[in-house]
Amino acid sequence: MEEMNDQSATEVKIVRIRNRQRSEEKDRVVTETPLTIFFNDREFVTLLCSPGKLDYLAVGFLRSEGLINTADDLDDINVDYQKGIVFVRTKTPADLVEKLYGKRTITSGCGKGTLFFHVLDSLQSKRVESNLQINAESLLKLMTTLQENSVLFKTTGGVHSAALADRKEILFYSEDIGRHNAVDKIVGECIIKNIPLDDKILLSSGRLSSEIVLKGAKLRLPLIVSRSAPTSLSVELAEQTGITLVGFARGRRLNIYSHDYRIV
Repeated sequence: MEEMNDQSATEVKIVRIRNRQRSEEKDRVVTETPLTIFFNDREFVTLLCSPGKLDYLAVGFLRSEGLINTADDLDDINVDYQKGIVFVRTKTPADLVEKLYGKRTITSGCGKGTLFFHVLDSLQSKRVESNLQINAESLLKLMTTLQENSVLFKTTGGVHSAALADRKEILFYSEDIGRHNAVDKIVGECIIKNIPLDDKILLSSGRLSSEIVLKGAKLRLPLIVSRSAPTSLSVELAEQTGITLVGFARGRRLNIYSHDYRIV
């Protein structure tokens, strides 16, 4: 599990009121920092994130954007932690970058973005096929482990967590101020380490939006689980792409929204 480093949280002075008593104290808040990704020597995007696993975040973001597919597409990754910059050089053709980069500005976050439904149409003929099955008790234990290892959340209460797991244990883990960032860090680690995903599980603490499910569909992940709620569009997307979507996985309960046969 990722341990909290000195830069993950920042100490600030606060005034705390408890039981009508006022006191000056110190508290730790999660660190938020800009990260600029240079893609093939071109400034591509700036993300606001937690300072950790920045190489994984950059690669995961580019994979989610459709600009890379596997580790073979990568030529070089260089992180400047002082300046908050990641330089990623790839074999991606320039015309593909221009095409997808233009579409990014068209896409809305309200549902019917052009890029979203273009990708959805292409995924409909590529349903996720997997023999993965897991019992509900084991899945709930994995979610409990996810929560127990959320070190930065316990300290600051200001981050989301995500993890990749198999049937028995969590393989690796990330925390970030953004739920998309936390998942992209997992995606990036999968890409860089060439992890096969057809029998793996994505765990998340955040809301299961359509974008999160789309990330899983691109990676052919068969099972996505969160302690939070899904949206109507994420349920529809999971059903169409063959992903088992599980929400409200906490304590001794969970809800299965699609392809329930994988939970036994």
